[in-house]
Amino acid sequence: MRVSDILSPSVVTVDLGASLADAVGKMLDDDVGSAVVTDDGVPGAMITEHDVLDATYQTDEPLSSIPVRAAASAPLVTIGPSASARRAAEEMDDHGVHRLVVVDGLDVVGVVSTTDLIRNYTGIREDERKRADAEYEWLTREEMR
Repeated sequence: MRVSDILSPSVVTVDLGASLADAVGKMLDDDVGSAVVTDDGVPGAMITEHDVLDATYQTDEPLSSIPVRAAASAPLVTIGPSASARRAAEEMDDHGVHRLVVVDGLDVVGVVSTTDLIRNYTGIREDERKRADAEYEWLTREEMR
């Protein structure tokens, strides 16, 4: 299963200079748990629900007075749409994140999250089993020669 099969195509963006109140408003409007942070339209970071909670706890300030740049997670961790779901899980684990921004060239085409992986677990597992069976069959044929 490919990332393109399971990604969420709804991508919320927020400017680096915006406030957390702006970011939270956009995330709530689109019912998503994260937003891609852009600087002059170029994606460079991500802001998540956890980042918002952490920033408000650490500063004890209202959302409107905390800039997105103070809470955003950078660098942005990305993956291509043709990557396998297994590779997406490995990238999340390697980088300690729960979401990857899916990019096709320079275009942001979606976000894939741990929730997307869990929601599609059965299909991912079946694809991995087929891949392993095909690999075993190929190796077994090679050994028989």
